[in-house]
Amino acid sequence: MEALEILEILSPGALTSVQDLGRYGCGRFGVAPSGALDAFALRIGNLLVGNRQDQAGLESMLLGPKVRVLADTVLSVTGGDLRPMRNGQPVQMWQSHAFRRGDIVSFKTPLAGFRAYIAVAGGVHVPPVMHSRSTNLPSGFGGYQGRQLKKGDILRSDSAGGGLSFAGRAVDARWIPQYANKWILRVIWGPQDEDFPAESRDLLLRAVYKMAPESDRTGIRLQGPVIQRKAEIAESIISEGVVCGSIQIPGDGRPIIILGETVTGGYRKIATVISADLPLLGQIKPGDTVRFTAVSLEKSHQALRESEELIQRIEQRLAA
Repeated sequence: MEALEILEILSPGALTSVQDLGRYGCGRFGVAPSGALDAFALRIGNLLVGNRQDQAGLESMLLGPKVRVLADTVLSVTGGDLRPMRNGQPVQMWQSHAFRRGDIVSFKTPLAGFRAYIAVAGGVHVPPVMHSRSTNLPSGFGGYQGRQLKKGDILRSDSAGGGLSFAGRAVDARWIPQYANKWILRVIWGPQDEDFPAESRDLLLRAVYKMAPESDRTGIRLQGPVIQRKAEIAESIISEGVVCGSIQIPGDGRPIIILGETVTGGYRKIATVISADLPLLGQIKPGDTVRFTAVSLEKSHQALRESEELIQRIEQRLAA
């Protein structure tokens, strides 16, 4: 079935790109996973419009895009509340809505969170690269021509019917994440926590950090207390693979939380954000405060199970 022209970018906002759930299994080639930083929001957005959870949508940061709908379809907006509008009127988030040809989707001043996700029935159709449609912005491939979207871009969808039967779906308010400006992230220690003295590990848990303005999709740079390694330990190590959520301590001692555009690193990682809290990393914005609390591996597994069970519950409720 030929893909249908579905969206025209009138203004790209601060940074809008095509993302799915990521390009995994390619680290041995030096290829980072990329993908939606708030995977929970994209997965639920896809379910709202009748898609598979892993289909591609639009990720927009802080100032959302302005988009013209080119054919009747169903859209949802999830993630950070960037105040979505249809033809100048507010659109309820975490719901699916029927949009008609010519409708204009836009955003106003953000209220909460940092990144919003636009899911369209049938998904955003771009050529897959290494089994993913995510945009790898630093390397310039995947997504739409390997770059962030710009004015005049035309996006296609695989849904010729527009998925109109899925309009009117909504997530129970109890299950919608609440985005504040003070974040507590759960971590497990390691893989190189033994290279830091006990007082440094204690300081990491006591400290209040702020997200630095120079943060990007590569990593969240934190402003705050310096974390010292053991005196006899060299500043760097042989580069090794890293995962999203690794808390890397570079030479200046200021923590960096690794995100999805990094695949290797040569600094020690004192701790790692647990998988269940990774979607939160996509919603932290410059100036927000960040604190860490350590949990056991068993509790991190339980938190992930609970997160996946919630998504299954939402999927079942929407299908019903």
